[in-house]
This record gives sequence, structure tokens and C-alpha cells, in this order.
Amino acid sequence: MSDHFAAWREKSATTLKALQAGCHPKEVIATVAEDLLAHYADRPLIDKYDVYQHLMDYWNETMQDDCYLIAADGWKAETYRIIEKDKKGKEKDKGWTCDLVPKALVVARYFAEEQIAIDRLAADLENATARLTELEEEHSGEDAAFSGFDKINKASVTDRLKEIAGNAKLQLGAGSAELGLGAPLGLGAPDEEIAVLQAWLDLASEEAALKKQLKDAEAALDAKAYAHYPKLSEDEIKALVVDDKWLAALDKDIHGEMDRISQTLTQRIKDLAERYETPMPELTGCVEELEAKVNRHLERMGFAWH
Repeated sequence: MSDHFAAWREKSATTLKALQAGCHPKEVIATVAEDLLAHYADRPLIDKYDVYQHLMDYWNETMQDDCYLIAADGWKAETYRIIEKDKKGKEKDKGWTCDLVPKALVVARYFAEEQIAIDRLAADLENATARLTELEEEHSGEDAAFSGFDKINKASVTDRLKEIAGNAKLQLGAGSAELGLGAPLGLGAPDEEIAVLQAWLDLASEEAALKKQLKDAEAALDAKAYAHYPKLSEDEIKALVVDDKWLAALDKDIHGEMDRISQTLTQRIKDLAERYETPMPELTGCVEELEAKVNRHLERMGFAWH
């Protein structure tokens, strides 16, 4: 089935990349759809109209608009700024986009290493945030390190550490005076609370650093991708749109359909295997044995019959 779709994909890619400005989108989808139906006509495990429906759904969601863009302007990947107005009517730049070739496609094909580094930073940030949350939850109970906090943030944690240090100095000074000693006794502040608060500051610092690194990396990648669009050739745009966007989406949907069929078949085979796991003669013998046991019990209870 995978090879069967791959054959249609290769043939359709050639057809779709041949589209030019002035093409008629309705004729395009009619040709592609009929070809897909014919291609799956002799496949007994998959309904050709299920495959056809995946194509039509994707056509309505995305491919149709793309074809109209190509029909109007040809294979052009033009970016534009996203400008939004706030309640006061002030315009704000919300970044940029490209309708025919989304940023994700350019990043995946030309800046994969940068995206991997960003994903790694995002995972590290998520881990740091989870550890920070876990620390707060673990020490937020009664008489715990964060029990008296209205809000846990850098300022409140730092103030608490200063407060502990100040109390410790007062306690140590009083103890020394009472005993007439020149040096303070080691009566100190609660070490466990200090350790928890310091651990929170360390984790918060790590989280803040990772957020900045991630933000900077995303901004750098965004700038690289934006600058790459004017450099795209027509053949590269066709490859991005036809191979990486249209046919990749259909590939995913149709393989999902095949997975669904495979799971249905697997469950059906499992049901049949369980149903016929015990042969009929064995079941008949088991019934006869149980019937004999019941009859013996009934006889001992005084029941008799002909």
C-alpha cells in the first residue's frame, strides 16, 4: 500500500509542478481526484472513496487557496507583515507570514539544525520549569519553606533569605551576650529552609537564562528564514509547495487511513482468535463433564428423574 501511494505521488508531483499562472483550479482538482480514484480502484483493503475524501478535505482546507494563488501570480513565495490594531486603533506588527509557503516548510528544509537546537532549548526550559514547580509544591505545606508566601517570586524569596539572616544575627548576638562570650554561638538560621530557598533561586535563574536563550534563538531563526524567501528559485518553491506541503499532507492522511484499516483488521483477527480459541469437541466434552457433575449433586440431594 505504501508503494502504491508512492507511485501515485511521484506521478502527481510531475503534474502539479507543471501548473502555471492562468490555470483553472477546478479543472486541477477534477483531474487529480479522478486520477486518484482510478489509482485505488483495484485495492481490496481500502475504499477508494475514503482516499478521495481525504484529498477533497485537504483541497477545501488548504490546496484550493494555494491553487488560486498560483493561478493569479504563478509560483511566488511572497512574505507580508501581519499588522493588527489594538482597541485604541494603534497598529502593531505581529510578525510576518507567507500564504503559499509557510515558514515551517522553509525552516524544515533549509534550517533543520537551528530548529533542532531550539527544540532542545525548549525541552530544557520545560524541564527547568517542571523542577521549579515541583519544588514549590513540595515545600508549600504547613510550616514549609513557602507556607507564608503570598506570591513566590525572586523578590519575595530574596527578602525571606535576608530576613532569616537578620534573625540569625540577632539570635547569635543575644546568645553571646548571655554567656559572656566574645564570639557568637552556632545557633544559626534553619539550614533546611535556606537550602530550599537557595535552590529555588538557582532554578529560577536557570529558567530565566533558558528563556532568554530560547527567545534569542527563535528570533535569529526567524530572521534567517525571512531573509531566505527572496533567494528561493521557482523550482525550490515548487518542491516546497508540492512535495513538502500538498503531497506530504496527503501522504500523512492516507497512511492514517491505512493505519486505521490495519487496526480494524488486527482487532477482528483478535476477536476471531479468542472466539475460536477452544475447539468444538473440547467444548462439548467440557459441557458433558459439567452436566455429569450437576447430575451427581442432584442425586445426592435426593432428586431423581427419568
